[in-house]
Amino acid sequence: MSKMREKLFDECKRKLLKCRQDVLGNLRALSPSLSVEISGDEADMAAALETQNTSLVQRERMLKDLAEIDAALKRLDDGTYGTCEETEEPIEDERLRAIPWTRLSLDGAETRERIQKRFA
Repeated sequence: MSKMREKLFDECKRKLLKCRQDVLGNLRALSPSLSVEISGDEADMAAALETQNTSLVQRERMLKDLAEIDAALKRLDDGTYGTCEETEEPIEDERLRAIPWTRLSLDGAETRERIQKRFA
């Protein structure tokens, strides 16, 4: 691996670890809103349920993000980071900087999108 690519991977690892820390903090902050007691009149209960539903959706998204971040960190450890899962070509440096947990190059993402549209 070139020194430039190695430096990029170190930069991405730092970003991934920071993102992981942020997501975990956000999950902790979200926890109280998931255990809100639902009481009051119908309007209060509807508002509380809506808030709880929104919090559950946010929690699911955060858990998905955390899984993607952890998977990227694992790829860094096992030496497969930066390789497109679709094309098996190196993922563009700019793409890794922008989305350090990405599994796909631009070509790979386009290929996967075309396949998904065919079977949708």
